[in-house]
Amino acid sequence: MSNAYTKMAVSLAVGAGLALGASSAVTAQTPKSGGVLNFVVGSKIPSYDGHKETTFGMVHPIRPFYSLLIRINPDNPSSPTDFVCDLCEGAVPKPTEGGTKYTFKIRSGVTFHNGAALTSADIKATYDKIIFPPEGIPSARKAFFKAVESVTAPDANTVVFKLKFPTGSFIPALATPFNFIYSKADLDAYGYTWHTKNINGTGAFKFVQEQKGSFVEGVKNSAYYHKGQPYLDGFKAISAPKLAVRVNAIRGDRAAIEFRGFPPKHRDDLVKALGKKITVQESDWNCVLMSTPNQERKPYDDARVRQALSLGMDRWSGSKYLSRIAIVKTVGGVVFPNHPFAATKEELVKLKGYGEDVKANQAEAKALLKAAGASGLSVDFNNRGVDQPYKVVGTWLIDEWKKIGVQTKQRVQPSPQFYATLRKKKDFDVSIDFNCQSVINPIADITKFLGSAGNNYGNYEDAELEAIYDKILKSGSETEQRSLIRTYETRALSEQAHLAITLWWYKINPHRSYVKGWKIAPSHYLNQSLDNIWLDK
Repeated sequence: MSNAYTKMAVSLAVGAGLALGASSAVTAQTPKSGGVLNFVVGSKIPSYDGHKETTFGMVHPIRPFYSLLIRINPDNPSSPTDFVCDLCEGAVPKPTEGGTKYTFKIRSGVTFHNGAALTSADIKATYDKIIFPPEGIPSARKAFFKAVESVTAPDANTVVFKLKFPTGSFIPALATPFNFIYSKADLDAYGYTWHTKNINGTGAFKFVQEQKGSFVEGVKNSAYYHKGQPYLDGFKAISAPKLAVRVNAIRGDRAAIEFRGFPPKHRDDLVKALGKKITVQESDWNCVLMSTPNQERKPYDDARVRQALSLGMDRWSGSKYLSRIAIVKTVGGVVFPNHPFAATKEELVKLKGYGEDVKANQAEAKALLKAAGASGLSVDFNNRGVDQPYKVVGTWLIDEWKKIGVQTKQRVQPSPQFYATLRKKKDFDVSIDFNCQSVINPIADITKFLGSAGNNYGNYEDAELEAIYDKILKSGSETEQRSLIRTYETRALSEQAHLAITLWWYKINPHRSYVKGWKIAPSHYLNQSLDNIWLDK
């Protein structure tokens, strides 16, 4: 383990998984089998395809139906380095051939929910789709695997990944919880878009039904390969886009948990109302909200206009205000703030829009707009119909931009339409956007800012930024990587202002105290297989 990741593991061990209320004294208990877990989900499902999607609205209800090749340890999810085999056998393998070859042995006896046996061919077909997708097939994390040269399956129980060069980002990328393992037979028979509307996995639960806009239901997979699990008989993921509905569902025990996160006030209200019946877990969050200008539209192809929009945000006072009412908190750059690769405050204030002299920032923003011929700019702003933190931060952005003479017309859309605007229609000036990752893996996570990334919606090309990233990816020195990331960050956020970061998030999970086995992680995507959860009722 590198020094940077060692420090990170210690930091997260201290900062994540803080338990309040009934769980302040944790004792070992024997899990009980049975019961149905009801939980609330604050977003609709754009599609079922984990390789395409980037939203918790899909992961929370759909992840329990699927398996991964490897995953973060569900008993230690706050660690960025503790990975365990899921569909592979034994320990996660160490690389050979100078760090460029990883050989995985695949479990025998695993079956898909349709009864077909899983083999190494399914693993290879899945990662070929993720890493080398055909033209027109979206792969949101393709950029995570730039180092991969090939994926082969020399026999039914072996998968080999060959890298072009050694990189510490490969194993964390492999453990990304969106990397659902699909059946090769399904891909061959039905094509690469079949999984957007159909489910056939090997996970702890089998799909029962989805009632659109209402709930997703799953039932225990009795053939699950992790012995004795899952403990639950089933689950129901209840769609509840409105925050008040989710809070009241937990308060009234119509749901036991919301896996994404509540604002501080709602945590306090639930603890006051329920006492020992509620448990709270808290953690820093590997998720950041931003605004993305559409550079296919004028005048957003002009860096001066993009810089002005970033300069118009008072991040420092915004943090103090918004952290009291929303699930955002920390001012930061492109890297998760607690990581050794993250910018210090002294480094951040050198970037456009991060200076603490608000009036100077606003004056510079107005001057840049005038120079670009964009004084009196009117923005068509695409926002997502999710209360926390999208609509809250969106309202704040509109108020901030008004101070530099920018008028904003906001379109708030449900998640499916929001994503259609970003991916297909592209009919927006500026959109709310986010970089919410799972395993803390900065070198992979910062690919969001590359115009070539599958989850970048800015519609631009920046060869210089791509070249800087290639150097980061291939560097074997943490000191050099950190220095290169500062260059990358300056290019992406300041010189070109391709995307403007607002604030990093903070995760607060109040849940009914009878929910056992689940541990908070620094991401709302991690630890969502539900196979380790049990109900003490």
